[in-house]
Amino acid sequence: MVVAFSGGADSAFLAAIALTATPAFAQTRVLTGTITDADSREPLEGAQIGVKGSPALRALASWPAGAGPVEVLAGHGNVGYGRANNLAIERVRSDFHLIMNPDVELDAAALREALSAAREHPEVGLLAPAVYGDDGHLQYLCKRYPSVWVLFLRGFAPAVLRRRFAPAIAHYEMRDVIADRFVPNVPLASGCFMLARTALLSRLGGFDPRYFMYFEDYDLSLRVAQEAVVAYVPRARILHHGGEASRKGLRHVAWFMRSAWRFFARHGWKIA
Repeated sequence: MVVAFSGGADSAFLAAIALTATPAFAQTRVLTGTITDADSREPLEGAQIGVKGSPALRALASWPAGAGPVEVLAGHGNVGYGRANNLAIERVRSDFHLIMNPDVELDAAALREALSAAREHPEVGLLAPAVYGDDGHLQYLCKRYPSVWVLFLRGFAPAVLRRRFAPAIAHYEMRDVIADRFVPNVPLASGCFMLARTALLSRLGGFDPRYFMYFEDYDLSLRVAQEAVVAYVPRARILHHGGEASRKGLRHVAWFMRSAWRFFARHGWKIA
């Protein structure tokens, strides 16, 4: 399901997309509340929802009345993460655009803090939040440009090998700089939560639709960085329940490998 919220009839303050394969709307209600709280001067007026399957259609009954009208975008099937986001990106007009995974929970102040940082730093085109896992620990989802070796270590190597090369993994994960301060010029941001300037996203054409899953966020980060700054904003906090491709079965591993090949072929190979 693609959930896209907008804050105005002609030119919205904020549009947001949340992709989900489940009919549950608890997250939708939380997102609606946080968008409204993010800027009380811009009441939530409209919404666009792309749904897949009758359970999601039935779930529209849970849509908050104050969120305005709903438009259903259906019939496209599972077209991949980037292409699904683009379906909504092409249809909304706003100042800012939020892309969010279904395995993410927002802190009550996450959007308010992210939007505040965007106002304070007009040079920033895309913002990444502080991401915490179920264990309460910070997840290091902002990255430096990867090598094939470090991707293997982080995603597929046995624990003993990961410990042996922990410094290389830590460098890739930017553990030396990602903490409690604003960090500009982040090379790669995670697509689990991206707040971007809509005009920039539109100019870039959104995500590259050739990535079905994985690396589309890294590709977008590099293209954004050619025109604006990608920044880490620790004041915006989210909870992330996601896992690595290797833990999700062979199909995800195949998607990961295919997308990794495409990413390196386009942006340059780095073996070690």
